[in-house]
Amino acid sequence: MNCFVVQEHHATHLHWDFRLEKEGVLKSWAVPKGCPEKKGIKRLAVQVEDHEVSYIDFEGIIPEGQYGAGTVKIWDKGTYQLESESAKRIVFKLKGKHLKGKYSLVHLRDKQWLLIKL
Repeated sequence: MNCFVVQEHHATHLHWDFRLEKEGVLKSWAVPKGCPEKKGIKRLAVQVEDHEVSYIDFEGIIPEGQYGAGTVKIWDKGTYQLESESAKRIVFKLKGKHLKGKYSLVHLRDKQWLLIKL
C-alpha cells in the first residue's frame, strides 16, 4: 500500500492538493473545489509537478515570493491501493479519515483531470 495526502492550501486561491505516492514521488493535482466525499461527485483536478515524498507530512507557511506561497495544512491522509492505471484513467481505493472507498482520476486534456468518487 502506498500513501496519499490531501493538503488544504490557502494560496492565491484556496484549493486542495491531492497527492498519491508513486514511483518515489508524490504525483500531485490541485483540486479547486475540494475532493469529493460522496459517490458520483466529480471535481476538476489540475495536474501539477511531482513533489518529493517527504512533502507528505508538510504543514506550515510557504513564504511570500516562493512558489505556492500561503498556508498549508493536512486535511486528510492515509493509504491507497491501486486497482488499475492507463494513460487516461487511474482507479484506486482510498483509506483515509475523510476519503474512503473507490476513486478514479480521468484524464480530460493537457493537465486537466476529473477526480471522481465511484
